[in-house]
Amino acid sequence: MYVCHCGLNIGAVVDVGAVTEYVKTLPGVVVAKESTYTCSDSGQWAIQEDIEKHNLSRVVVASCSPRMHGDTFMKTCEQAGLNPYLFEMVNIREQCSWVHTDKKEATEKAKDLIRMAVAKAWLLQPLERQKSPVHKSALVIGGGVAGIFSALYLANAGIKTYLVEKKPSIGGHMAQLDKTFPTLDCSLCILSPRMADVGKHENIELITYADIEDVSGYAGNFHVKVKKKPRYIIKDNCRLCGICTEKCPVSLLDEFNVGLKERKAIYIPFPQAVPNCYVIDSDHCLHITKGGCMLCEKNCPSEAIDFDQTAEDIEVDVGAIIVATGFQLYDATQKKEYGYGRYPNVITNMDFERLVGADGPTHGKVLRPSDEKPPQKIAFIQCVGSRDKQEGAEYCSRICCMATVKQATMLREKYPDADIYVYYTDMRTPGKGFEEFYQRGREQGIVFIRGKPGEIEEDENHNLIIISEDIDSGLILRNTLDLAVLACGLRPPEGIDQLARMLHLSRSPDGFIMEAHPKLRPAETAIPGVLLAGCVQFPKDIPDTVAQSGGAAAVAAELLTKEEIELSPVRASVDTDLCIGCGLCELLCDYGAVEVKRTDEGIKAQVVEVACQGCGVCAASCPRKAITIHHFTEDQLMAQVSGALVPEKVIS
Repeated sequence: MYVCHCGLNIGAVVDVGAVTEYVKTLPGVVVAKESTYTCSDSGQWAIQEDIEKHNLSRVVVASCSPRMHGDTFMKTCEQAGLNPYLFEMVNIREQCSWVHTDKKEATEKAKDLIRMAVAKAWLLQPLERQKSPVHKSALVIGGGVAGIFSALYLANAGIKTYLVEKKPSIGGHMAQLDKTFPTLDCSLCILSPRMADVGKHENIELITYADIEDVSGYAGNFHVKVKKKPRYIIKDNCRLCGICTEKCPVSLLDEFNVGLKERKAIYIPFPQAVPNCYVIDSDHCLHITKGGCMLCEKNCPSEAIDFDQTAEDIEVDVGAIIVATGFQLYDATQKKEYGYGRYPNVITNMDFERLVGADGPTHGKVLRPSDEKPPQKIAFIQCVGSRDKQEGAEYCSRICCMATVKQATMLREKYPDADIYVYYTDMRTPGKGFEEFYQRGREQGIVFIRGKPGEIEEDENHNLIIISEDIDSGLILRNTLDLAVLACGLRPPEGIDQLARMLHLSRSPDGFIMEAHPKLRPAETAIPGVLLAGCVQFPKDIPDTVAQSGGAAAVAAELLTKEEIELSPVRASVDTDLCIGCGLCELLCDYGAVEVKRTDEGIKAQVVEVACQGCGVCAASCPRKAITIHHFTEDQLMAQVSGALVPEKVIS
């Protein structure tokens, strides 16, 4: 038994010496030691030495969370010749010292927790890991900058990669940006070559305009079903002449230009799209919806229109999955006090990006929407849908401050004499070159006002009136402006609910996907073989997104370069003598790991061990207690309960 001080994390609140002396009184404890850092090299070496010296049959460590160091100590035991599943860990940091201030009571609680663990340890059984072959290919879900770089990293390592994107082209939000901060590089100048690399890479199979329908399996052996929508275009025939678009009578709001421009029912998403191929919007095409028109087909000189195309079902087997589905911007119409959607001269940060872009609806001119005149007084308002408890987003979206400084700087270049104001809560500049970029904006005459406006009003000339407090001076400011730009925060992507359920991923309270560990495993999830890249985990800028994409690809490559992997033996097993074949376990299993079949013994439940994740739902729901989870048996759990309630019941 080893009790850790964890520096002062535990030792400052728990009397580790008293706990260690108490542990010595528990039955069967041969070794009881305290350590400053049990997870250190010397701490692990001491455990291994004691296992060999005393021929220990069980090891218990009381320290931090098993989520952080459980695997570390299991490997330590294994290296000393002890089955790793004869190890038990007690969390006396997060569950004790970090949540209590009374040292005496915290010490008593630590004793209780350890006594429970020792009670369970007596009943632990050695378990053996199964081995399973690995499909040496990967799936990347999402074709934004995170998905693009994840796919390229994997493909360049020689790994077959499937990149699935729900839109007709890859590129994501970065393709909509004009420039990037703090260097003011052209966004598509950076991204477009990488998009082209994806489209022509021999190890990447690009599947656009497609949705993930189902995911089953486990690390090394995932089976994925994809439904690819029809484009109604024969790509090899299409010469990109544009006649079809000219003839199409249907005009719609262009999603790429956030509704500031129109497109036709047959269109290319944007000039640099990959694949660079037309697509017919089946929801609005007159022929598909009403059975008429067909002007595109009649006028196509290369016979590239094919209305007989149908959705294609694609099934792939992969060893690892990287989720890179990005984010969606906060819907500014929900912030009614700012008037977005009602006042024409209130726009969002993404609206601004499309207006300022050379390929945008105004060819780079930022004009007042109400009268198409150059604005002379412009306000940027921060934290719209971020750091806002009322909007359900108390977190900082990270990119908004620098994006606003970038946009204000670009506006200063276009209109040197304009008055530019930034209303902010706090300016956050935590990246390389960010603070210098911010200070440069100040030097250019951009006025930063610390105070978030409560409301925007509009006069009869569509001018905007903002009343706010300047916290630094204590003054109340009234400003009449031509244009207001709302810095909308980042939210979890649309459809993440369904995808998270398919992949059995947990979500943090903010709605983003939960990582396995925020410090040590930021690109991994609790599901082995499923990894994260980009803003699907949490808001981040482009450099951080690319870095995490590389990390996710590296973890995936580590898995995919193995011939076989070991699967955890913490799985369910069925006692067929008790099983009545009711099927409740099969119904409740999210992993498809339980099947009820007719056998020689009758209708019985069977566990597909390679698919089982050991979650315990089947065992908890079984009316006959016919299902057991290895390492968490009923006897082991009840021993812990007895250890908590009746101390003298801890017996060997």
